[in-house]
Amino acid sequence: MLLGALEAGGTKMVASIGDEHGKIIDRASFPTLSPSETMPALIAYFKQHAIEGLGIACFGPLDLNHDSDTYGYITTTPKQGWGNYPILPELCSALGVPTEIDTDVGAAALAEFELGAAKGLGSCLYMTVGTGVGGGVIANGALVHGLVHPEVGHILLKPHPKDPTPNGFCPFHEGCLEGLAMGPSFDKRWGISSKDLPTDHIGWEIEAYYLAQLCEMAIVVLSSECIILGGGVMQQKFLFPMIREQTLKLLNGYVAHDRVLNHIDQMIVEPGLGIHSGVTGALLLGAHAARK
Repeated sequence: MLLGALEAGGTKMVASIGDEHGKIIDRASFPTLSPSETMPALIAYFKQHAIEGLGIACFGPLDLNHDSDTYGYITTTPKQGWGNYPILPELCSALGVPTEIDTDVGAAALAEFELGAAKGLGSCLYMTVGTGVGGGVIANGALVHGLVHPEVGHILLKPHPKDPTPNGFCPFHEGCLEGLAMGPSFDKRWGISSKDLPTDHIGWEIEAYYLAQLCEMAIVVLSSECIILGGGVMQQKFLFPMIREQTLKLLNGYVAHDRVLNHIDQMIVEPGLGIHSGVTGALLLGAHAARK
């Protein structure tokens, strides 16, 4: 099955051609300018290929309610020109193929669940920690949608006692996960990027503490069997054992499950698909749309 996949980001749009197994055949990248500039280039690219379905992994917020008049719209994004934009209807109409959409992190969660680190399990949380912090949730084998879609990056946290900026840097909330743990918080807090911060700097202890609070929440609230941490900040691999240790401290033995107590290294993990979680998830969305 030949499928199209669109990773729609605030900086660039990556269009790919592949199959339902996640194999990528071709790829092209376009800067995210205004819709009137960006969409014709995307449509022209996909029209070159005889795709049977299209999956969109998109920045949000999105309307993912199939019964809504604005299903498939980007909603209240601050990205100029893209607020309340009907990205799914426009692509579906122009290309004439079945199309499905989810958040970028929702698509990545789907890919990791079906083909990656959470394969064979019933639930997982995928988080990206980079320019922002976002998460996709799988429960009972399906992506979680409800009132809207999960906005895990905006849970409120207990500040680390040594954090000089305990309110964080989110323009919407004081002390939320994104404002405290996103990549740009390193520059704002310490005057240096995460990739250049020494491994013994207190900043990493603080980062691990905040991400451990996320993991503790995922275990006690979502009962996730696997927590997958991706994104630019998580390229610092030494963070993983620090997060696992802090998570166990926060749980304090309360969730007495063998997977937590004895196999936490198999529970809080890197993406099994590496940097390809997003595009693979978009291909899977496209395959689902084509089968329906």
